Amino acid sequence: MGRVYRWVFGAALLIVNSANASDLISERFCADPSVHKFNNVYYVYATNDQDNSGEYWDSTDWRLFKSNDLTSWQDVGSFLNASVFTWADTNAKAWAPAAYARNGKYYFYAPVGGKQIGVAVSDSPEGPFVDPIGKALVESPRDANAGDEPIDPAIFIDADGQAYMYFGTRVPKVVKLGKDMLTTEGQILEVVINGFPESDKKKKYGEAPYLHEHNGIYYFSFSTGWPGQIVYATGDSPLGPFQYQGVIIDYLDISTNHHAILQDGDKSYIFYHDNAKQGGGDHKRSILYLPLTYSPSGEIYRVK
Repeated sequence: MGRVYRWVFGAALLIVNSANASDLISERFCADPSVHKFNNVYYVYATNDQDNSGEYWDSTDWRLFKSNDLTSWQDVGSFLNASVFTWADTNAKAWAPAAYARNGKYYFYAPVGGKQIGVAVSDSPEGPFVDPIGKALVESPRDANAGDEPIDPAIFIDADGQAYMYFGTRVPKVVKLGKDMLTTEGQILEVVINGFPESDKKKKYGEAPYLHEHNGIYYFSFSTGWPGQIVYATGDSPLGPFQYQGVIIDYLDISTNHHAILQDGDKSYIFYHDNAKQGGGDHKRSILYLPLTYSPSGEIYRVK
């Protein structure tokens, strides 16, 4: 995979030439991608591994990258610090985020440490973001059934306009969001996944939930643990239950696995992180992406 840099208005763009290999969006260490297309521009919101200690996921801000063509990526910078959530612990860490656009606004959902998920809002995909509610959207143990570690939020809005937030480690959770995207509606529910293979007793939900819809089928994908595969299950409703189907990304040479899926017209891509650069590792990860394809009957082909 060949790479060349172009400097535009003081910002480095990474040009990645790749026919068959994964495309690397940045030479910076970054992880936990949340990928979106806003106003015909592609954005990846990420955790900032470049600035962590290298011994833990202890960065305190989130990084943003954007592209007009999925080839040339610009590092927008560290657009938000965990300190925006003044109610959080002063030592709170900035973990795997999610974003969504609605109501002419851009919403950013962010775990601050392992017990709370905050939400920030902006008039622009690039910020500035502010905390509009002054408290955690979801918090453990404040909220019933939030689980021991409410992290890794992912947002899905169904065709009927109902918004959902998925999150959690070891036991997947889902809660409905109000149309304002700033409140929850009803109880936090557990996501039921049936049909894990009897031949693989280690196969189970670990973290990094994600939901998307394709041709009327709801796909619930997630990591199986530490290390983990990215696998998926399917259902007839955003609330499940879901039936296990198979592996999308196999084990990588890294202790975590986290992904997001971009549906762009008739094409789909899976973004994920890996130990892909010299000097990288479990705490210094890199974001890459590959095409995601389906069989005629709706199975997701394994990404290699």
